[in-house]
Amino acid sequence: MTHPAPAAPPSPAAPPEAVGPLIRCLTVLRELSAGGGRQAVGDLVRSTGLARSTVDRVLSTLARLGHVRVEGRDAVLAPRLLELGNAYLAASGLPDRLGPLADRLADELDESVSLAVPDGDGVRFVHQATRRRAMSLAFRIGDLLPAERGAPGALFADAWDAADWERWRRRRAADPTDAGFPAVPPRPDAEAESATSPTAVFKSRVDTARRAGWSLDDQLIEPGLVAVAMPVRDPAGRIVCAVSVVSHTSRLSAAELPGAVLPRLRDTVTAMELALAAPQPAPSAPESGAAEGASASSHASWMRASKQELGPEFVESMARGLITLTAFGAGRAALPLTAVAEATGLARATARRALITLEHLGYLTSDGKLFRLTPKVLELGFAHLSGLTLPAIAQPHLAALVERVQDSASMAVLSGDDIQYVARVPTVRIMSVNITLGTRFPAYATSMGRVLLAGLPPAEVSARLSLTDLRPFTRHTVTDEEALLGIVRQARADGYALVDEELEEGLRSLAVPVRDRTGEVVAAVNVSTHAGRTTPAATRDALFPALRETATAIEADLAVAGRYVRIPVL
Repeated sequence: MTHPAPAAPPSPAAPPEAVGPLIRCLTVLRELSAGGGRQAVGDLVRSTGLARSTVDRVLSTLARLGHVRVEGRDAVLAPRLLELGNAYLAASGLPDRLGPLADRLADELDESVSLAVPDGDGVRFVHQATRRRAMSLAFRIGDLLPAERGAPGALFADAWDAADWERWRRRRAADPTDAGFPAVPPRPDAEAESATSPTAVFKSRVDTARRAGWSLDDQLIEPGLVAVAMPVRDPAGRIVCAVSVVSHTSRLSAAELPGAVLPRLRDTVTAMELALAAPQPAPSAPESGAAEGASASSHASWMRASKQELGPEFVESMARGLITLTAFGAGRAALPLTAVAEATGLARATARRALITLEHLGYLTSDGKLFRLTPKVLELGFAHLSGLTLPAIAQPHLAALVERVQDSASMAVLSGDDIQYVARVPTVRIMSVNITLGTRFPAYATSMGRVLLAGLPPAEVSARLSLTDLRPFTRHTVTDEEALLGIVRQARADGYALVDEELEEGLRSLAVPVRDRTGEVVAAVNVSTHAGRTTPAATRDALFPALRETATAIEADLAVAGRYVRIPVL
């Protein structure tokens, strides 16, 4: 049975200094995120209660920031929105400092391991090290769980005061099936639950966890899923997160799991607490991706250019508010107003109003002097976008490229000695290239294959070509290994490869590499055209700028999306 999400409790009145357009912008982002990352604009108007003209201006501004795309009648979350969640994760330091230790524990135990933090009366994931199995953990970074449904929640609830428990009881009463938590299966109807008070049950688990020093989840989330969690404390003794080992009853029962994992888990928690006690990293420069990579000093000029280009469809106060979030990051977990204004290039009064608004909405907390991001920032599309694949990131950019050059565009990855097509946008022509996803060709004979080979260490290229059957697969390609090595070296030097009527008569293609945030070549994109239209040199001159710009745009999205999430090829 499907249960509608409960109505949100009334929010406190916004302070007089709050920025109205920023509040409306975040309302739209929350609705888009709750809707799975894509919604019709008309549905957004109905669900937010905002005027159509207001929603249009919000979406236009978000599109300019790179956080949203408008595709026909739909608004779609874009990968660059992840920079907001990245700012929180970097500021917390948890994935950077504790993530490698969680990954190592997952490898040692061959079980999934999670890092989670408290978020109100919920638990939000900030790192996942999952095992690939038929039945494996499906939670994503940014997913929110009810505190009572999982192992970490009992650890965090031990610090709750009377107001926290009352808020939890009100939420339970308003949402008895957890319909407001899409990451978990619905709770059984209240009539099917135990006659014991839910509060008494949860408080008993909290007391048990406090005495034991660890918490057990015996299929609280769904049947078959079991977990053990331990708290990780900072040097002051405060619990900053919980690390969980998650398994399935087909491997270990709830009774068996603690004995199997607690010794290694305790060692890992000790190592994590030592990592938290180590000196903090030097502050890094703010990631100003919202303004297309602009530094703080050039935010103002970017704002002016955006306003000049879009006119009333660009709402500066909205953009300034979102850019404020990116002032935080590694080594910048807590910032005073002055530092936020300096990092973003905003006037002090403008930054102050944005911070007050974000604090009112729960995305920031303040002790009166210093501001900190809260895990709630991750509700802004992070869970949905963290599930993107490389082809999904590339697809809209390939579509824009095809519209620009009027020829088919594709993306491929290296698979052994072959390339495999993972994304493709065909063009509408009487004569066009017909290749389906999953198609494989020998890497040495294709433009994408050659730039992919060029991204490998020279010794590995030689090894691959020496194992390749160099039969004349193509019409007039060279089949001598040394000549092919020379072609690959040239592709590396040029930054592109052009193949002219080698794969098929009349087919010409130009390809460039796509690199991840570390600089490693992970894919290639190409444009395929008919060789009879012009010369190879003219094809290169006409297509290379657009192709390189497309690859750069994909790389920019990949750099943001891949900071804390592994981006799968498929």
